[in-house]
Amino acid sequence: MKTRHAWLYGTALAAVAAATPAVAQDQPAPVTDAAAPDQDSGAQDIIVTARRTSENLQRVPGSVSAFNAQALDRIQATDTTGLQGAVPNLNIVQGRGSSDATNIYIRGIGQPDALQTFDPAVGFYVDGVYYSRIRGTQLDLLDLERVEVLRGPQGTLYGKNTIGGAISVVTQRPGNEWHGSLTATVGNYGEFDLRGSVSGPISDTVSIGLAALHAEHGNYVDDQVLDRGYNNKNTEAYRARLAFTPSSRFRLDIIGDYTRDDAHLNVGQPLNPLTDLFGLPLLTLPTNPQDYDFTGRTTPTLPNSTKLRHWGLSANMVYDLTDALTLRSITAYRELKTDDYIDIDATQLEVGDVFVGVDQNQFSQEFQLNYNSGPLQAVAGLYYLREHIVSHQEAFADDLIGPLLGNATFLRTIDDNLVTDSYAAYINASYEIVPSLRLSLGARYTHENKDYFRTTSTFSSSPLLTSVAPFVFAPEDNWDNFSPMASIDYQIGRNAMIYARVARGFKSGGFNGRGNSLPEATEYDPETVTSYEAGIRSTIAGQLRLNLTGFYNDYKNFQARVAGTDTDSNGLPLPTLGVINAGVLHISGVELEASWTPVRGLLIDSQIGYLDANYKVFADDRFPNGSRAFQTPAFAPHWTMRFGGQYEADLGGSGHLIFGGQARYRSTQALAIDNTLIVGGVGTTTRIDGLFQGGYWLFDARVEWQSPSRRFSLGLYGQNLSDEVYKTDGQEFSSVGNIRTAYYGAPRTWFVRGTIRF
Repeated sequence: MKTRHAWLYGTALAAVAAATPAVAQDQPAPVTDAAAPDQDSGAQDIIVTARRTSENLQRVPGSVSAFNAQALDRIQATDTTGLQGAVPNLNIVQGRGSSDATNIYIRGIGQPDALQTFDPAVGFYVDGVYYSRIRGTQLDLLDLERVEVLRGPQGTLYGKNTIGGAISVVTQRPGNEWHGSLTATVGNYGEFDLRGSVSGPISDTVSIGLAALHAEHGNYVDDQVLDRGYNNKNTEAYRARLAFTPSSRFRLDIIGDYTRDDAHLNVGQPLNPLTDLFGLPLLTLPTNPQDYDFTGRTTPTLPNSTKLRHWGLSANMVYDLTDALTLRSITAYRELKTDDYIDIDATQLEVGDVFVGVDQNQFSQEFQLNYNSGPLQAVAGLYYLREHIVSHQEAFADDLIGPLLGNATFLRTIDDNLVTDSYAAYINASYEIVPSLRLSLGARYTHENKDYFRTTSTFSSSPLLTSVAPFVFAPEDNWDNFSPMASIDYQIGRNAMIYARVARGFKSGGFNGRGNSLPEATEYDPETVTSYEAGIRSTIAGQLRLNLTGFYNDYKNFQARVAGTDTDSNGLPLPTLGVINAGVLHISGVELEASWTPVRGLLIDSQIGYLDANYKVFADDRFPNGSRAFQTPAFAPHWTMRFGGQYEADLGGSGHLIFGGQARYRSTQALAIDNTLIVGGVGTTTRIDGLFQGGYWLFDARVEWQSPSRRFSLGLYGQNLSDEVYKTDGQEFSSVGNIRTAYYGAPRTWFVRGTIRF
């Protein structure tokens, strides 16, 4: 299989390269020669578009981390989850029970549930196009210009669902020279990765770019009973880009992309003994097990499959109306289809087995005016998004029913349909009051309407379980929001800036798509956050970049999915999965980003985040004093730290030898909102140890040889060298058969990578 893939991809890319004209032609958008790649952005300044206009990263009055292709290689990131540790107070890991979703939290704010009715809290953008779901965001980093991570609410310029922040991926634009690359990777666990790109001009006004990859690795988790394994990877991705520049004032980019993912089940480790619907024991398992050996079990009849198809088209037009005024239009259409089987209980029993099929499409249109003249810079825009999601779900739970109901069969189906229309208008302006002193003001108005339809049916051989008629939930509602922003910054000489910023973010309300009964099918309100931030951006002696930020977030009405138990009309136990607006969460912290180049060829860098997150209001009558504010907020460790180093030795005519390594640390964190015990329907203050991950270190290293021209390179990479076993996510479904499940990061891996640039 690997040989066939290698031959097919190699042949295709070689054919493209062979068809490439040898003579470069004039074009307004130059690119760097492949033989002399850009320097690592950890050592050099980088231009970002975090505020929808191009500016030096060190002049942005906000918290932005940026990585170009060389920096991504240095931190050994091959997909978006590789940013873990490289950005203070960022949590970005593979989503629980899914091979195609990403769990993203910034400064303790996020949304880990991939269910289609739950909106993300961190915005994800590719070339200015918003991705509405957390499914499909675990992207392989293919032919990129840079990745920007914006921390703190971005409601003014980026809109709804960016209350935690935003991640912006910018791909390479074809330029006026033909160039390309082909990279092959092989490693343990059957890793095989082949990716390549080529771009250049086909006329004086038109350039094209093509990129493709195939990435796979074998099973990280093995089933010792069934002849199959889990937690693998099997992905193909393609992107084509056309850049049309008929004049110096007009530019058009048309981008198409397609991703296919066909993986096995993503399986975790059960944390509890399993019970039936009435609490009788089904399967004896250790409570809060301390060890995990990457073996797992699933229900033999459950297909070992998760599938994703994701594609999109976008057109980005830029017209310079005058030297100071630019009009931009971003038009995009995307489709996402996933068919995921998930064994939530992670055992051979059919207690929490589900199928989730999602068919989503979205259309967006943004018009933007940019003004830049003298002391004034401004951007204003209009935005529209229409998203349509159709979902079919099946829950298989024969073993959950138990002997008291004659071991009856059980199947619950859910079909829902959600249409969202979102409208926004925004403006952001910066004015230099006096030399070096700049004031920025911004605001965004959003109107959003959601129309939801859901029907739920139960099929069982027990008449007690089917006596309740299927219920229909069909609400419609709309919300309005005004999100302001203000900042002031002062440039101290050429190499330092101080700033202060206050901003508001907004995440729209919605409807509970997990409810098992009509009383649970409720609406929940929007959540908001007001953020206060101050910091310094500095470069010392041309060698040391030192950025320090302090912040405080007032987070209100956050949407929490909580579990419980009720009784139905027949007096039978009924697991409940509700969503409530939990109240108030206060989050404060400090972030440090530093990079130092003391001598030529040596780069030392570090990112340190401190976070203090505490519930102030979290009402729940089941808990002592009617409050669960004592609980630990999820995915909010006190400390995130990374220490990295890289040294390049010049071997003269023999090339360059690069040594690099990094150590990443996360302190103890909760892996679920529900993380204390509920006994007999009554909440307690007793912590569920299995839904916490203690502090741990991860160590990575690489050594790479590059030819004198840098056209050829060969490297050996190692990740998680100490083979640390650590949890990344957790499921709390104890109201359904006592299910609790933990999901784990990758074991120790190594790979060899070779690259040819032409």
